[in-house]
Amino acid sequence: MASSTNTQAAESVRRDDSTLLSRIVENPRPGLRWGSVMAVLVLVELGAFLGGLLTVVEAALIGVTGLIEEALKPLSSSASGAVLEFQQSTAGFISGLRDGTTGIPTLLSRELIPNQGYQPGGSGAWEGTFLNLAPPYAWAIRLTLVVVYALFLAYWLFQGWLVFREHYRQADWSPTDDIIDKLRGHRWGQFGIIVLVLFLTMGLFGPAMGPTTVKQNILSPYSEDSQIQYWSEETNSVETVFAGEANFNSKSIGAEDSNVGPMTYDDYGRFHPFGTLTNGRDLFTFMMGGARISLIVTGLAIGLGTFLAGGLAMVSAFYKGTVDLGILTLADGVVAVPQLLLLIMVSAVFANHWLGDILDGGFLLAVIFGLTIWPFLWRAVRGPALQVAQEAWVDAAKSFGQRPRVIMRKHMFPYIMGYLLIYASMSAGGIIISLSALSFLGNGLGISPPTPAWGRAVSLGQGLVSGPSWHISFIPGAMIVLLVTGMNAFGDGLRDAIDPESDTGGGGEATAAGGGG
Repeated sequence: MASSTNTQAAESVRRDDSTLLSRIVENPRPGLRWGSVMAVLVLVELGAFLGGLLTVVEAALIGVTGLIEEALKPLSSSASGAVLEFQQSTAGFISGLRDGTTGIPTLLSRELIPNQGYQPGGSGAWEGTFLNLAPPYAWAIRLTLVVVYALFLAYWLFQGWLVFREHYRQADWSPTDDIIDKLRGHRWGQFGIIVLVLFLTMGLFGPAMGPTTVKQNILSPYSEDSQIQYWSEETNSVETVFAGEANFNSKSIGAEDSNVGPMTYDDYGRFHPFGTLTNGRDLFTFMMGGARISLIVTGLAIGLGTFLAGGLAMVSAFYKGTVDLGILTLADGVVAVPQLLLLIMVSAVFANHWLGDILDGGFLLAVIFGLTIWPFLWRAVRGPALQVAQEAWVDAAKSFGQRPRVIMRKHMFPYIMGYLLIYASMSAGGIIISLSALSFLGNGLGISPPTPAWGRAVSLGQGLVSGPSWHISFIPGAMIVLLVTGMNAFGDGLRDAIDPESDTGGGGEATAAGGGG
């Protein structure tokens, strides 16, 4: 009886004009039940979340303030200096916070489940690994736990949306409900969601997923904390060596006696799930580091592109006429500029500029990608925005005197959001391919070394595909194909879910109908 009363109270509350907080206070039990589990999930990996978030915030702050400073420098040296001073002080504060997150213990850390050690006498139990297991088993346990944690976190976030929809949302229905309900039965779209979640997992939890760290194996292999212990058969004792020296003697260069392939050890007892590169660095760790920078650059680019496209689409649909024509002319002008040529020019111009060092060149690439893809996204959502602008509820909102900004946000944006997600997911695949292509070409293009980039790994192994070191090019290439395919699958699933003529969202000929205007 009490449960029924609470449900009725929640239903009555969410139909009035109360705030979200007041609706939660009126019926707190579902929110507390979901929030308590979510709090535990966040706390056990708080260091990883904060580290990733602060890295993006710091890069965005330095990049945006740097662009503002460069624009103000010819106009006012004092204003430019003030911006630079603000940038340095704020960035230093954020950097200190980020460095502090490294000391926050996490449940699935390398320290809790170590996989690097040595085997006294060359046989028997290992020393220094988790439960004295062999490195492959210790690494596999940590990797499995990280993936399971990430999948459950994604599932619990979805459950949070269901709790919000059932108990706290003011509207009984929104277009998102039908989209998600159809996606729950769309296998191809679900495949894309799983691939996307795994890619996000690699970007966020990559340091814990690899058999070693990017800092130890790639960025600072000769620092004091990059020393490893191994069992030497020559001295019959435990020896210490820098990771860089071990890498030098663990190269995969195409010969049978100079190759460390997938799922093998090197001469220093280090396990390599994907083998090593031509410079001896661990390929799996390289892939995890490349996933993080690719995720950040792609996310910044898609965020900028969708923000511009969505905002301009609603403006052009709401005001029509001269405003629509002006935006159309601007979009045609941007499309006329070759994207690849612009990327090469920007990389060359800022090669020795400090702006080119932000995210190892990734920030400028993200800005260029965002500024060049918005016309394509705008064209894709302009039709749906024009349709929504002609609906009766928009006219009613105008007659009641609602401001244009409120009408666009409340009555137009929910109906074009699905189309934005469709084409943004497909554009993300193109950005990843372009980013990999730039890194493949090298010569100052793409992500600057030694920061990992998937395209550079493909370039390093392109001449070794037919030999024992085939893994260097094949594995990163296969990962790129899988990721882009998954993003396109996610976009296809969304397109089918938006299609009103699709009953199950299972694909087929109806797919083509969902993307139109």
